[in-house]
Amino acid sequence: MNQRLALAGCTALLLVLAGCGQPGNKAPTPAATNAGFEAFVKAAARKSAAELTPEELTEAVNQYVGMQVAAEAAVKTGLDKDPDVGAQLDLTRANVLSETLLARYLKANPVTDGEIQAEYDAQVAATPPEYHARHILVDDKSLAEAIIQKLEAKGDFAALAKQYSKDSSAQNGGDLGWFSPQAMVKEFADAVVALEKGKFTTAPVQTQYGWHVIQLDDTRAVQLPPLDQVKDRVEQLVQRKRVAAHLQELRKESKLDVEKLSAALTEYAKTPKEKAPDAPAATPAEAPGAN
Repeated sequence: MNQRLALAGCTALLLVLAGCGQPGNKAPTPAATNAGFEAFVKAAARKSAAELTPEELTEAVNQYVGMQVAAEAAVKTGLDKDPDVGAQLDLTRANVLSETLLARYLKANPVTDGEIQAEYDAQVAATPPEYHARHILVDDKSLAEAIIQKLEAKGDFAALAKQYSKDSSAQNGGDLGWFSPQAMVKEFADAVVALEKGKFTTAPVQTQYGWHVIQLDDTRAVQLPPLDQVKDRVEQLVQRKRVAAHLQELRKESKLDVEKLSAALTEYAKTPKEKAPDAPAATPAEAPGAN
C-alpha cells in the first residue's frame, strides 16, 4: 500500500479508539468492527475500503488487526488509565465530533455562487495597488536633506541616485520597479502610500537601512486571477468565515463559561511548570560492574 496509509496509522489509531470506545472491555459487534475498519481506511488512504486494490486491502487489514491487538494489550496493561493517554483520546474525540458537526453544518448551509462572487469582489476591492517608485538611500540625514534641496531646485532624481545612493538600485537611477506596500518596511511603505504620483518626499524617511528620499513614479491596480481560476479558494474562504460566525453562535449557546475557561487556560499556560528532577548520575562505585 502507499506510504500515506502507513504514515496515517497513528492518527487512525486515535480515531478508532476515540470513536469505538476502549477495546477489550467487550467484543465489538460486526457492524462496529466494519465501521471502525472503514474509518481507518478513509483516514489513512482517503478512500473507501471497497476502492482498495487487493494488495492495499491485505495491508490495510493487517495494519488494522495489528492496531486492534496492540490496543487490546495496552488496555490490559492499564495504559488507557494513563492521564496523558486519556487526554489524547478526549482531544481526538472532541476533534472528530466538532469537525463532523461543522462539516454537516456547511453541507446544510452550502455556499452560493452569489456569496462567492461577493467575497471575490470584496477581496479585489481590498487589495492595495502596486507602486512604482525610486529612492536614494544615504547614511546621513543632512545629506538626504541636501539631496531634497537639489530636487526642489529641479535636480534629476535618477542622476542624484547614481551619484549619492548606497543602495544597489543606484545604477538604475534608484528604480525599485513595481512592488506592494507589504514588501517594504513600514516606514518606507507609509511614505510611498502618502505620496502623489510624480512627487518626492520633502523630508527624509528613516528606516533601519538609513535615510531615504523617495519618488513615486506610478501606481496600478493589482491584476488578480479571474474568479473561475480561484473559485475553490474563494469558496473555502467563505466557508471559513461562515464556520467562524457559527462558532460564535455556539459560544453564546454553550453551557460552558467560555470567558472563565479561556482565562483559566491562559493562566495555566503562563504558569511555570515544575520540571521533574533528573536522575542523579551514577558514581563510579555505583556504576554497573563496579564491584
